[in-house]
Amino acid sequence: MRFSSDFLDEIRDRVPISAVVGRRVTWDRKKTNVSRQDYWACCPFHGEKSPSFHCEDRKGRYHCFGCGVSGDHFRFLTDLEGLSFVEAVQQVADMAGIAMPQPDPQAERRERERTTLQDVMEMATQFFQDQLQTASGARARAYLRERGLSGRTIETFRLGYAPESRNALKEYLAAKGVPKEQIEACGLVVHGPDIPVSYDRFRDRIMFPILSSRDKVIAFGGRAMAADAMAKYLNSNETELFHKGNVLYNFSRARRAMQGADGADTLIAVEGYMDVIALYQAGIENAVAPLGTALTENQLQLMWKTTPVPVLCFDGDGAGQRAAFRAVDLALPHIKPGQSLRFAMLPDGKDPDDLVKRDGRQPFDRVLSEARPLAEMVWMRETQAGGFDTPEKRAELEAKLKQIVNVIADENVRRHYQQDVRDRLYGFFQGSQPGRGERGNFQGGSRGQGQGQGARNGGRPPGPVASSRGTISDRLARSGLVRGALDQPTLRESVLALTIVNHPQLLEGEYDEVAAIDYEHAGLQKLWSSLLTAVAEAGPLLSREILIQKLEAHGHGTLLRSLDQQIRNARLWIATEIAASEDAREGYRQALALYKRARALKRQRMELEREIAEATETDDGARIEQVISALHEVQLEVTRMENQEAIIDGFGVMSGRVKGPATGHG
Repeated sequence: MRFSSDFLDEIRDRVPISAVVGRRVTWDRKKTNVSRQDYWACCPFHGEKSPSFHCEDRKGRYHCFGCGVSGDHFRFLTDLEGLSFVEAVQQVADMAGIAMPQPDPQAERRERERTTLQDVMEMATQFFQDQLQTASGARARAYLRERGLSGRTIETFRLGYAPESRNALKEYLAAKGVPKEQIEACGLVVHGPDIPVSYDRFRDRIMFPILSSRDKVIAFGGRAMAADAMAKYLNSNETELFHKGNVLYNFSRARRAMQGADGADTLIAVEGYMDVIALYQAGIENAVAPLGTALTENQLQLMWKTTPVPVLCFDGDGAGQRAAFRAVDLALPHIKPGQSLRFAMLPDGKDPDDLVKRDGRQPFDRVLSEARPLAEMVWMRETQAGGFDTPEKRAELEAKLKQIVNVIADENVRRHYQQDVRDRLYGFFQGSQPGRGERGNFQGGSRGQGQGQGARNGGRPPGPVASSRGTISDRLARSGLVRGALDQPTLRESVLALTIVNHPQLLEGEYDEVAAIDYEHAGLQKLWSSLLTAVAEAGPLLSREILIQKLEAHGHGTLLRSLDQQIRNARLWIATEIAASEDAREGYRQALALYKRARALKRQRMELEREIAEATETDDGARIEQVISALHEVQLEVTRMENQEAIIDGFGVMSGRVKGPATGHG
């Protein structure tokens, strides 16, 4: 009986090979690592006293380093137990709970057709590769050279070019005797009842062949060469061969890279084709990518079959962070002991290609080394907005986190996440109570009174705190980078608010990130609430004049005039109405990046102060010294950022473009 490759793959995927082998051997407790799906035993094929028989679930293979036998689920049963191949398949299918396929002439015919379609896709791949080397492919070759790809890399990934023609590929395949039904079934042409003559789907595009897990070309991705193309990237449509949500770009090659003796220990998921290829050229061969859409559950399961904790690598901008949070929600219901995710966030404005192009793999390796666990991403998402200054807000945060954690299906993992949430909430809320954190710098709270170093200094640690590496003065607390709400907004907050007032068109494409800003100044908080309401009310009629009129009607006229005067005194013309929109947008993005970093430093400072207070209570001198050293580093970073304030002064002279005469808000 002949079995389809899909059926064999399915039962292999459902049954770990350790479950098949484990019924015939006893795993060695010392060498076996269950969490890594790595098993060792004495070989059942030859007599031995020390375990040299290795079985690895993620590869679905076994190998004996003593006698050299190796194979998969079926080979183990046929070689050890003398079963026929059909009997071995039957046994594994029973373990998987899958019924054996009945003889089906139509299924066999479809399998033959799939093989034929793969032959057609191979012919199309060769056509695109040849076209890349012709005169019409010159621009495409130049683009790939500009992206830093070598000829060897281009050949490895079989990159090609689809000429700017409606029928070049169709005519090529027809001349090879391929019937139009097969060309259509491969998704290589656009066709349908309302299209009199079918035409090539890919035109004037760099072509990226997409391979199955068995290294067969099943689809294409095309990158447009024309700047005005409707879609920058275009994938094949769904076909008998290709189901986009089930496939990862470069999966088979990345899996092989992990299977070598010196192979990587995890898969890295990045955002696009070029990221994968650039990393490969830099020596990082274990990267994959979803196909132009958000990561799907099937793609996540595919990674988990290969490695227990893949790393998802996202851009550090707002869009990348939102994509990471979507992946958090996708993964949480399915995590298990030893099966989770880590998240590596790239520097803002950088992609993997940028990191490795100049300095090789080291910068990207550093990003990977700082990858965050799934639990930390959950916490970061729910607390990054801040504003937990009331019991109601804190109760809301606690309820939200409990709700999120409850979706975890595995009872043990869910219990540990619940404990992690309780621990984090305890530390977080303790730091926000009176006498702790922001209101009481370095104060220890009630349980530390009369103990240790704090007791010897009147119940609190000495101030300013000193260490061998320097002194932390109270300048940090007074800094405009980290201080709380004051009568006068910080210059940066004023820039962020007034730029949007004067250039409301910046909200297009940036609304989510702009709306999420949590101003520290009480007046700006109220102004921002009114501004977002006014924007929603104005809709497509929104303009600077209408926005100011609505804000003044809500009583914000005095604050607007104060902001305008503050900005003009500082000569930050980029935030005024006279700035060209291009300069306003660029200046705003830079100011927002500095603002985010400043808020992060503030949160880090508060956490370090809390740690110092706790270490003081327990008279842990070594810990105090360590944390003070870290706080000193934060202070240095604050100082560097304060020096960067001068950068904002240059925003207004980026191009010299202006919209009109300078006027006030009155």
